[in-house]
Order: sequence, then C-alpha cells, then structure tokens
Amino acid sequence: MGTKIAFKWSKKITSSQVVHLIKAERNVDKALAIFDLATAEYANGFRHDHSTFGVIINRLVSANKFGPAEDLLDRMKEEKCDVREDIFLSICRGYGRVHRPLDAMRVFGKMKDFQCEPSKRSYITMFDILVDENQLKLAFRFYRHMREVGVQTSVVTLNILIKALCKNSGTLDSAIHIFREMPNRGCPPDSYTYGTLINGLCKFGKLTDAKVFFEEMKMRDCSPSVITYSSLIHGLCQSNNINEALDLLEEMKNNGMEPNVFTYSSLMDGLCKDSRSSKAMELLETMVSKRCKPNMITYSSLIHGLCKEGRLHQAVEILDRMKLQGLQPDAGLYGKIISGFCDVNKFEEAARFLDEMVLNRILPNRLTWSLHVRIHNMVVQGLCTKSDSSRAFKLYLSMRTRAISVEIATFEILMKSFVKDGDLHKAARIVDEMLIDGCTPKEGEWSMLLGAFWNQTMVQEAVELFQAEVMSELAEADITIQDEAF
Repeated sequence: MGTKIAFKWSKKITSSQVVHLIKAERNVDKALAIFDLATAEYANGFRHDHSTFGVIINRLVSANKFGPAEDLLDRMKEEKCDVREDIFLSICRGYGRVHRPLDAMRVFGKMKDFQCEPSKRSYITMFDILVDENQLKLAFRFYRHMREVGVQTSVVTLNILIKALCKNSGTLDSAIHIFREMPNRGCPPDSYTYGTLINGLCKFGKLTDAKVFFEEMKMRDCSPSVITYSSLIHGLCQSNNINEALDLLEEMKNNGMEPNVFTYSSLMDGLCKDSRSSKAMELLETMVSKRCKPNMITYSSLIHGLCKEGRLHQAVEILDRMKLQGLQPDAGLYGKIISGFCDVNKFEEAARFLDEMVLNRILPNRLTWSLHVRIHNMVVQGLCTKSDSSRAFKLYLSMRTRAISVEIATFEILMKSFVKDGDLHKAARIVDEMLIDGCTPKEGEWSMLLGAFWNQTMVQEAVELFQAEVMSELAEADITIQDEAF
C-alpha cells in the first residue's frame, strides 16, 4: 500500500509550492508521495523541474535512500529536465558520509552522460571524499587527472593533498615539502593547512615538529582553531607531557576558545594514565558546567583511571552516570570494573557486574571473547577462595550455558571446594564435565576426590555395621524378655 496524503492541491500547482510541501513533511516516504502526487493531480498541468527534483533527491539522500535518489536522477534525464552539478554532488557527499566512496566515484562519472560538465568544485569535492575515506591510491590518481583536465592548483586542493599525505608516517616529509612550496605556487598556507599538518605530526608522535609549526602559525597571524589546539593537546597527552597540555588548555581559554569533547577527553585520558584521576574528575565537572556532553571515550578514560587507582566506588558512580546519559557500557568497561573488584577480593560485587552484563545482553564476540573468559574464570575462582561455592557454581553453570571456556584452574578449585563442603555429587559432576572438555585432573585432584568417596563409603559401612549391631542387640533383648514372660 502507498503512503496516503490528505490535503487539497490548488488549481495551479507551482514548483515553489511543491518544494515547500516536501521540505515541510518530516517523513521522507510521505515527502516522496507528495512529489508523485504533484504530477498525478493534473496530468498535463504540472511538470517537475530542477528545484523539485533537487529537493526530493536531497531528502532521499539524507535518509540514505540512495537507490530511489538515483532512480529520480535517471528520470530527470528521461524527462529532459536540466540536471545541474549540485544534485550530483549531493548524492556523492551522501555516499561519502556512509563510507561508500566508490559509489560516489561512480555517480561523479555519470555527470558527463547527463551533459553536466564537472566544475572545479565537483573535482575538489570528489578528491576530498576519496582522501577522507582513505582511498589514497585512487585519490592521488584522481589528483593527477584533475591537473590533466586543467583544474588549477589552489589552497583548497593543496590542503586536501597535504591531508592525504598526513595519513601515513612515510609520507609526512612530502606533506611538509608541499607545505613549504605553497607560497612559491601563489598559495600561501592558511589556518586549515597548518592545522592539518600539525594534526598529522601529532598523530605520529612528531611533537617537536608540531610545536614548531604551531608557533610559526601564530607568528603568521593564522589563528589556531579548536581542532588544532585539541590535536596538539592530544599529542602532548599521548607523550605524557600533561602539564604542557594543561597550559595549552589555559592558553586556548584565554584566546576565547571553548574546548570541545575531544579536548577534554584527551586531557582526562592523559591525567588518568598519569594517576591523576582527581584532576580528571574536576575537568569532568568543568566540562559538564560548560554544557559540553561527555562521550564514551570520556567515560572510558575516567573509569580506567579510577579503577587503576583503586577508587572503585567512584568508577561505579561514573558508570551509572554514563548509563543515565543513555550510553551503554561495553565489555571493556565492565571488565575493568570487575577486574578492579577482584584485585581487592570483592568477588561478590564482581559477580554482580557479571550478572548485569548478561542482563544488558553484552555477549562475547570475536573481539571480546578472551576478556569474557578471563573475567568469568577470575570471579569463579575468587568466589571459591571466599568459600562461596554455591554462588561460584551458579556462575559456572551460566558460563557453560553461554559456552564461555572454563579454565582447568577453575575446574580444579570448584572440585576442591565441593570436596571440602562434602558435596561429592557436584564434585563428581565437575570432574565429569572437565573430562568432556578435554581437561585431565592432576593426580592430586584424583586422589582428593577418591579419598573423599572412600571416606564417605567407610563412614557409610560403619553406620550400617553399627545399625546392624544395634538391631541385633534389640532383637536379643526382645527374645530374652519373651523367654522370661513364659
């Protein structure tokens, strides 16, 4: 069934009216229905033009409905409607946004089929998409093609080229070379050029060079952006120059710039790695007071730092705060908190967080498998050392249900706990499942289990012998009484 639209068209439908209705409709399927109804209402009275086609194609691209968008592009050609480059660029950018650069390239290649000659803007847009999506070989080929077809070098094209060269440590020198050549080509570097180069140098640990370019940038009246400051702060934190990074934060604020979530998160990560989680917590409060919303990286850094310093209750508070914000902790965060509680022998609390992971459906996958195995076995073993074999057994059963590997040390400590508790039925079950998993108990464990069974058998036999003797004595006493009665 099609989407129903309930409104009355005017007697003369205009392009501006259709554009307004499509923009006003929040539901993209209904917007498409409006587009179709405009021509269906008066069969010969209205024809779509560049503006109406453009607005609906933009809506479809925004909703990642690329198939219908390209169908409309073909329909424009069939209806001999003027197809301008902004429609093609809208689709290309959409494909770039969802990391489909080859589809963007394919659509770019269709432009000439529509008698639409790509302008310098189209070439630059496509070049930027290829670089952003790490299609570097294709990007460099495309750049050479741009030069061949006469697209003139500009600050914008050189900035994108430098960005491409900053993606790999091996091409950083080439990026610096082009940067130094820019004034000779009549393209003096701008703030974006400096920022791109500084970001690339910081990314590969070349802090000394990055700082030189940062100072040069300020001398040439190229104001560093928030992104440039943040890149340098992140680089300084990664190389453990925390105090220098904090000084840079103050300089940034004094220049009237508000740090963003990346700036704060980088600093908090650096502080936590330097065992200064109290200062990181202060930054969190500053960040929130400035209406800058923490993200997963912010919370992860804090939780890791607090756990490392043994401040587990504060780590749990941050975890709760994170959940209240609507962010779902991952296996790594739970693992850090569980390991922290295990380190201070609080295995019951650790087990509670394992239960919470199950309730939140945080299941093992290829990347987190070894983490799940490690923390589950750690908690089961810890519970056994705390003589909580009942809780340990429940967790063990949960592990087997979810096919989480049980380590041989876990099998052994469970068996010993049950032998110690006198629960030989569970001890025998553990050994049985241990053998099924291909683990062979050591000689000492066999001896312990067999000894327990032997002792239980001897006790049973002694009880039975005692009962027999008592019954025999009672029977003899009964016969004596009967004899005396006669």
